[in-house]
Amino acid sequence: MRICHARVVVPFFLVSSVLSGCVTTSSTGDAPLNQGNWPLCSAIGGLAGGGLGAIESSTAAAGGALAGAVIGGLICYAQDGDEDGDGVFDRRDRCPHTPSGTPVRHNGCPLKVYPASPAPAEPEPVEVVRVELDVKFDFDKSVVKPDSQDDIRSLADFMKQYPQTSTTVEGHTDSIGTDAYNQKLSERRANAVRDVLVNQHGIQSGRVSAVGYGETRPVADNSTDAGRAINRRVEAEVEVQP
Repeated sequence: MRICHARVVVPFFLVSSVLSGCVTTSSTGDAPLNQGNWPLCSAIGGLAGGGLGAIESSTAAAGGALAGAVIGGLICYAQDGDEDGDGVFDRRDRCPHTPSGTPVRHNGCPLKVYPASPAPAEPEPVEVVRVELDVKFDFDKSVVKPDSQDDIRSLADFMKQYPQTSTTVEGHTDSIGTDAYNQKLSERRANAVRDVLVNQHGIQSGRVSAVGYGETRPVADNSTDAGRAINRRVEAEVEVQP
């Protein structure tokens, strides 16, 4: 019994030595025999075990072949190779045969690659469309003159074309008279133009405001008749960005 036991054990050690010489250390991850090809390891182990066992006897050859196949498969499976070269040992690689150069996660599966966000487009320059109104008045009057109707109509048409717009009409006077009187006069002039826009041209009342500035905002010299005529005015401005 002791002799037979020794004959069976010898192939175990010999097969282990042969297969151990076919692999490299697991720290380098470049073992030629690893988990991915354990059937080949078993075949090599079986042949080596059977050949070594045959030196002893035919019985030892059969036992050596079986022992070699088992030991070969186990030794090969125990190796931490990196068959696809992705840096993850085969034992932990859940996605074998990853194409070379593919970034992978800790389990060997490819990382998701998201497309780079496009650079924000440069905003195109915005063209501002503007309509201005400048209505003149006679001295101490707040009645809109007939020759100013076309200008007011042009402003109304523009506001109808761009219904999101609104405007403020601003009344002004020259410097003749008291501040309090001129303030009231400027307000009457502004409201007169507003009434034309709303009542004659159908602009919604909420889109047109009126304000008076009296004599506080002259645009010409109040010491001359010509300058005072320019200052007796109502102004309005509407702009839109298409």
